[in-house]
Amino acid sequence: MLTVDYDRLGVQAGDRLLDLGCGFGRHAFEAARRGAAVVALDAGADEVAGVVGTFAAMVAAGELDPAKVHGGAVRGDALRLPFADGAFDRVIASEVLEHIPEDTVAMRELARVLRPGGTMAVTVPRFGPELVNWGLSDEYHDVPGGHIRIYRRSMLLGRLRSAGLVPTWSHHAHGLHAPYWWLRCLVGPSNEQHPVVAAYHRLLVWDIVHAPWPTRLADRLLNPLIGKSLVVYLRKPASVAATSAMAAGRDTTAPAEAPADAPADAPLPTEDGIPAGASA
Repeated sequence: MLTVDYDRLGVQAGDRLLDLGCGFGRHAFEAARRGAAVVALDAGADEVAGVVGTFAAMVAAGELDPAKVHGGAVRGDALRLPFADGAFDRVIASEVLEHIPEDTVAMRELARVLRPGGTMAVTVPRFGPELVNWGLSDEYHDVPGGHIRIYRRSMLLGRLRSAGLVPTWSHHAHGLHAPYWWLRCLVGPSNEQHPVVAAYHRLLVWDIVHAPWPTRLADRLLNPLIGKSLVVYLRKPASVAATSAMAAGRDTTAPAEAPADAPADAPLPTEDGIPAGASA
């Protein structure tokens, strides 16, 4: 189950891609399938070991050609990434910034390791559905390593701009998942065996495995209303001058700054930094 739209991010074969806070690797694996050279980074040893094992299994199953595609996982700190400036063409940070106290430091690090002209996708829990979760259950977020903030879109975009990045698009994802978590919070997040929660979970697994049209259609219709995740796409300006202007708060969203690999008819950013027609 992917949160990021890889076509919107612009992932191509041969790209160097960083998956920050990779978890058990769902975004890293898809990038590798598309031919990217992937580094999956996480602070957890179990997560890193799991990703390494899955990459090895994909090679053994013939899903990846090790002569053409490279994938690996490392433990690391989002506040001190062990990579050179501009090391990656694409960066993904999915559902991770809400866990990090010094999120602006992590954002600056992500911007640093992204090459000029490169693109990034950042996803966080959406304000409305997440606020419901927090209201229903303290246990949902008040746990070690849990969510420590709820982002409004303006707050997230403002901090990413301050890191020198230009927002280009946004949308919401996982409309079917918000009610599931509301149910979990209502009965207790650790009560996964509750009959209603278990039944809903079976529905989500069925949707992920088979992608039947009724649930896919329902998800698309629900995404603008209650999609659980906010997904923002950004680029790093190709020039040092543009990056400095972003840091100083000056407008760099003129049409000339549109991504070079964007479709010719792609909407251009408004003053808010998000194209008209993109979801809020």
